[in-house]
Amino acid sequence: MVDLNELNQLDLQNIGDWPGLAKALLILLLCGGAAGAWYHYDTKDQIEQLQTVQEKEIGLRKDFEEKQQKAANLDAYRQQLAEMEESFGAMLRQLPDKTEVASLLVDVSQTGLASGLEFELFQPTGEVLRDFYAELPIRVRVRGQYSEFGHFVSGLAALPRIVTIHDVNIRGSGLLTFNATVKTYRYLEEEPAK
Repeated sequence: MVDLNELNQLDLQNIGDWPGLAKALLILLLCGGAAGAWYHYDTKDQIEQLQTVQEKEIGLRKDFEEKQQKAANLDAYRQQLAEMEESFGAMLRQLPDKTEVASLLVDVSQTGLASGLEFELFQPTGEVLRDFYAELPIRVRVRGQYSEFGHFVSGLAALPRIVTIHDVNIRGSGLLTFNATVKTYRYLEEEPAK
């Protein structure tokens, strides 16, 4: 055992004469200090850099896996795109061009008459321009039986062009009045720049 009085009498100028336990404690303190300094000035920054690089690696790995999955499904995406373009083309063919609008209006009118309805109002209003098409709303008021309205709507659905019915209002008893807005659509051709 080392006495505390002996520790107070240790001469820093003559470390070689110190007892073995005191020398061992001094060596441990110096090694601990050197290790602490080494960690603080060198290793700590390297550990932080390692963590940053590991986080970046995780992000890059995730990005790589997502891109690899997309690349693996590229053929399926291309096939799906081709199907969508074909479907879009088929829908565009259902939109009349400028020359077919008049005949489509006649078809709507004829469908109502063929269903047994009596027209009180058939009023095309102005075109409403959208992204690549124009809406052609037609205000319609017809009189007839409820079943005739069903035949009319069914006949509009069977037309080769897209026709939709909006704002439906049916009133009356016996002979009913059917108010609605019938909309057809026209594809807007790209016009040359002026």
